Amino acid sequence: MWQRYVTPAHVAEALDILAEYGPRARIIAGGTDLVLEMRRHVRNVDVLVDISRIPGLEQITVDPDGTAHIGPLVTHHHVVSSPVLVERAFPLARASWEVGAPQIRNRGTVAGNLITASPANDTIPPLWAMDAKVVLASRRGRRVLTFPEFYRGVRQVNMQPDEMLVDIQVPLMEPNQRGTFLKLGLRRAQAISVVNAAVLLTFAEPLAPGQAPGDVPVLEARITLGSVAPTIIRAPEAEDALVGAPLSEERIERAAVLAAQAARPIDDIRGSAEYRRAQVQTLVARALRAVYEGRERAGWPSRIPRLWGTWDGHIPYSAGQAPRYTLDAVDDVETTVNGQPVVLRGVAGKTLLQALREAGHLTGVKEGCAEGECGACTVWLDGIAVMSCLVPAARAQGAEIMTVEGVTGYTQPPPHDPDRINVWDMAEDDPRLHENLHPVQKAFVLEGAVQCGYCTPGFIMSSVKLLEEIPDPTPDEIRMALTGNLCRCTGYAKIVRAVERAVELMREEKAHS
Repeated sequence: MWQRYVTPAHVAEALDILAEYGPRARIIAGGTDLVLEMRRHVRNVDVLVDISRIPGLEQITVDPDGTAHIGPLVTHHHVVSSPVLVERAFPLARASWEVGAPQIRNRGTVAGNLITASPANDTIPPLWAMDAKVVLASRRGRRVLTFPEFYRGVRQVNMQPDEMLVDIQVPLMEPNQRGTFLKLGLRRAQAISVVNAAVLLTFAEPLAPGQAPGDVPVLEARITLGSVAPTIIRAPEAEDALVGAPLSEERIERAAVLAAQAARPIDDIRGSAEYRRAQVQTLVARALRAVYEGRERAGWPSRIPRLWGTWDGHIPYSAGQAPRYTLDAVDDVETTVNGQPVVLRGVAGKTLLQALREAGHLTGVKEGCAEGECGACTVWLDGIAVMSCLVPAARAQGAEIMTVEGVTGYTQPPPHDPDRINVWDMAEDDPRLHENLHPVQKAFVLEGAVQCGYCTPGFIMSSVKLLEEIPDPTPDEIRMALTGNLCRCTGYAKIVRAVERAVELMREEKAHS
């Protein structure tokens, strides 16, 4: 894969590196798309420029004129954690919540989602509907582009090799605007959109939160559609059908039909063109009807499990603390794994998953899919849950990594030790079971939440981080937290019950402490 990995401390340094290496270099932030592209040989990159240590790029700010600025390191979980974006950019917030799974949303950035330029990407339609712009920087200066100017085709953007996306400008919704985002996937989570749609309506007068627009006329309408054309498209005839009068069932149905006619889908493995066109009509009607009835925010959870634990979402580096370093093919990575300083040797061009297993001999980190689909490789990187198969090993330089081997809080005997503890052979009243395991691990044993066991480390890493963040999760919140972890044995009922049992065990421990 890559041959050189560079970590600049400032944006200016990143731009210098891009200017030096040109098309051979590529910016990496979350890497959830880029690592897969390189693994599949879709994109050949010699130099990765990791901007994830540059302070301040994960910030969301708002100008006095109501324009939000989304930095290049703002992840999808940063968006759903932003009160201002949830309140005044709800279509974007909802789309960000629909992206991937918690571990993916912890690494994947909105900027990366835009640059990948897949017509199925979820954050592009709402931002397009909201008239967002991208700001590109290079040593030659800056360019501000609208979305129609930025997108050229399937996975093609108007961006030069020496440019970096440094800002996303989003006009926030006014009190007279309402909108939402809907998608159709082949499963409820971790799904690429078969079709998605964003709607944004501007009414003749302000509306109270949750208020149905009633007889208030529509002044302007925006309908954007994804996964039905080479790029995201608008449906102008459908928009015109809504303008000049209040919403009604008749107008909604007419607009939905016109939106379906605007779609130019293709047949592929996820759906036929005919099916996609029919679903455009369904999604647009549902979205408009939700606005018409004042329930466009229906289903939005009061608490979204992010698997952050106690992390506040900000990069823990200030200017000058993250010096530029270059890792070449012969270099090793110095990091901290399970509380101990570790040198991972010979990891150039490898993912964190490969480095931990091959150089760190931490076999509790499993490779199930190597594509960010199954969650078996979940670890904590600087305190948050991520899929290690999508993280370059070099990102571990100076970081703190936790694997399932470190969750117990004690050092397990090596595999060759004849006195090694086998927790699966213990009786429920065996004192070693209660002394040596985290409550989540203990609950997995007591509830029989393990079948083949391959997925178990990932489930445990996600569950422990969930309970650190939300000590009293509801069953729905547990399921939301575990959407990034797949069990091929379909043992989900017992896994959810094990997390509930862990809550009980932790309460008991706290009561007796």
